[in-house]
Amino acid sequence: MANVLRKEYASFREFYPVYLNEHANRACRELHFTGSTLAIFCLGVLLLSGNLWWLAGAFGCGYGFSWIGHFVFAKNQPVTLRHPIYSFMADWLMYWQMLTGQASF
Repeated sequence: MANVLRKEYASFREFYPVYLNEHANRACRELHFTGSTLAIFCLGVLLLSGNLWWLAGAFGCGYGFSWIGHFVFAKNQPVTLRHPIYSFMADWLMYWQMLTGQASF
């Protein structure tokens, strides 16, 4: 896994299969999905209320659930810190694919 964290990727297309491999654990994927869903909810409440604490809630849910999935269930480290843009893009692509049935929970 250390190679995954240190490797540079030429494109998102090259990165995404590696990202999916890091999320092979079902509980990790489910926690990602739950955290992302709660983050969307928090952002919606932020827009409706104007209360910036909901922004903190969005980050806490999005990253908190995901990182618990990695450290507790998948037993690997999130690639977020090494590849933040690709990781963010991949998280939402995986979310969409799970939501639309293109990827399993």
